[in-house]
Amino acid sequence: MRKLAILTSGGDSQGMNTAIRTVAKAAMNKGWEVYGIRRGYKGMLDDDIFKLSPLDVAGLTGKGGTKLLTARLPEFKYPEVRAKAAENLKKRGIDQLVVIGGDGSFHGAHYLYEEHGIKTVGIPGTIDNDIAGTEQTIGFDTTLNIVSDFISKVSDTAKSHERTMFVEVMGRNCGDIALFGGVAAAANGILIPEVEWKIEDIENIVKRRRANGKNYNIIVVAEGVGNTHEIAKELATRMPELDIRVSVIGHMQRGGAPSANDRLLATKLGIAAVDILDKGEQAGVMVGIDRNNVSVHKLSYAWENYSSKNNKDFYDIAMMLSV
Repeated sequence: MRKLAILTSGGDSQGMNTAIRTVAKAAMNKGWEVYGIRRGYKGMLDDDIFKLSPLDVAGLTGKGGTKLLTARLPEFKYPEVRAKAAENLKKRGIDQLVVIGGDGSFHGAHYLYEEHGIKTVGIPGTIDNDIAGTEQTIGFDTTLNIVSDFISKVSDTAKSHERTMFVEVMGRNCGDIALFGGVAAAANGILIPEVEWKIEDIENIVKRRRANGKNYNIIVVAEGVGNTHEIAKELATRMPELDIRVSVIGHMQRGGAPSANDRLLATKLGIAAVDILDKGEQAGVMVGIDRNNVSVHKLSYAWENYSSKNNKDFYDIAMMLSV
């Protein structure tokens, strides 16, 4: 009997549970035994591996977080650690693994395939949207909805009090959440790590808006840019007449039920992952979405071809609309 294991790794993202359910049910439908690994690669190393039943994955589609739990294991970069973890799969006869996570998780899947012959398929699950080989990662759409809704609510109070609000969002060194979330919520300035900026840029936007009678501002800052409080303090030094506040959205960006779009994306990619393993022609690969079609690349494609410079044109549009 063919045996498949599933794990989620790195930061959680909305839609991971949908992907778990899809992969498990698709594999069970083929008559395979399906196993869950708790806490990602840490659970693989600790031998926290258990057989999944249909009941275990029932009702997961609309749930946020990940039923399998997640953790980070920096030590997985060491070959001896990976060898011990792989042995815990092999002693159960498990030679297929679906990894749901970001590029760090994909690195682990890549080495398990290259070094130990575990047939791995990666499903991109991260709110950051920072993986090559897919137009969108699972969780990104839900996070955009949360961020744009948050900014819209902050805008109401900013208008009422004629304040300048800095809103910090997640995304590590990728500015997609800030850029797309900011545009969706009609922010008046956006700072992302992919585009060079100066405090004068924000100062000029604020001055132009004030000249047009707009005495409130929403400035969205990607966390990879730097310390948002320090940026706000610098603007306050230049424009002491402003009433400036900082709001950090924080981990609520990861939580909540996945959007319909993320549920559909997780379902489509989960089915594709199992089909790839079923055919047996490919492994050590990731699945993604390209113009609504499933794309397949080597796992290394996720980090070797990632570029954070792709949104400059859209950024220019965002700044044009900001005034």
